[in-house]
Amino acid sequence: MALKAGIVGLPNVGKSTLFNAITKQNILAANYPFATIEPNVGVVLVPDKRIEFLKNLYNPPSVVPTTFEFTDIAGLVKGAHEGEGLGNKFLAHIREVDAMIEVVRCFDDNNITHVAGATDPIRDIDIINVELILADLDIITNRIGKILKKAETTKDKQTVRELNLLQKCEKALAQNIPLRQITFDKEELSLIKNFNFLTLKPLIYVANVNEEALGEDNEYVKQVKEYAKRENTKVIVMCAKLESELASLEEDEKLELLNSLGINESGLDKLIVASYDILGLATFFTVGSDEVRAWTFKKGMKAPACAGIIHNDFERGFIRAEVTSYEDLEKLGDDKKVKEAGKLRIEGKDYIMQDGDICYFRFNV
Repeated sequence: MALKAGIVGLPNVGKSTLFNAITKQNILAANYPFATIEPNVGVVLVPDKRIEFLKNLYNPPSVVPTTFEFTDIAGLVKGAHEGEGLGNKFLAHIREVDAMIEVVRCFDDNNITHVAGATDPIRDIDIINVELILADLDIITNRIGKILKKAETTKDKQTVRELNLLQKCEKALAQNIPLRQITFDKEELSLIKNFNFLTLKPLIYVANVNEEALGEDNEYVKQVKEYAKRENTKVIVMCAKLESELASLEEDEKLELLNSLGINESGLDKLIVASYDILGLATFFTVGSDEVRAWTFKKGMKAPACAGIIHNDFERGFIRAEVTSYEDLEKLGDDKKVKEAGKLRIEGKDYIMQDGDICYFRFNV
């Protein structure tokens, strides 16, 4: 499942520095707007301690963790929806991602130019959010203009449904309410899926702070958290500069530095897990002496569809799934003890896959 999150925000808030940390790639991170023109894409491993246990248990020559894709998109500015600062091009890049990571500057530094003047995280958030709302409104206005007459004259049911839905979206956006805060039923979500509305995408705020502010929230971070609370949105506090430094260290050196700062988990690991989670993703495993592999699936998927992630034939000829939960395997220690304890389950076509399931699929084509 090639799912990806786009890193957005104003210029010079730390997006490219964060991307450097995420991908360990040395992309351009310059102190001026539009240092990043084309989107940079990087694939990261999703932190999962279960992989280490399974690797030690089966000792296979191949271990394949789950991955997640991040896209660094150039800084947006006021007027982006009208093309200001190459905004149209950048907004098009955002439409291609599944979720957005909005980096918000929560530190003062006279050596780093702020495109809007002094540090003000809520103003920055509002600038980005307004541009995304206006971009979605442009699409809605254009589409309504094309179907309004048909809906009124022919009373075509599908066209009328689409018109009513777009007008529902238009009303919310006109009130400065992102579409992700509006309730849609399954049919409505299916109807608007192809529009790729920006404000419908799940969102995480990254409060980018100085290293000194990692121990206790500064006033800027408190403002962002209060804002996000009203939106029911997650906030990850991190120092992008520190994360970039951590990315260049060996694992033991990284842990030593984190411990010296009184931190037990890097902000980057928290961000990757949170990004994975807001998209409703989970992990199942296939294991053996030849390979231990983690697979990404959408929560709610049934066993045959998950088998199809491995290969289409697995889904087409699905017979059953032999399933062990990771918790049972870890607790009991090996496959033999799992079977003896009656914890190996046989699941059919209606089984809804659970996070941490270890599966062997039987199929016939």
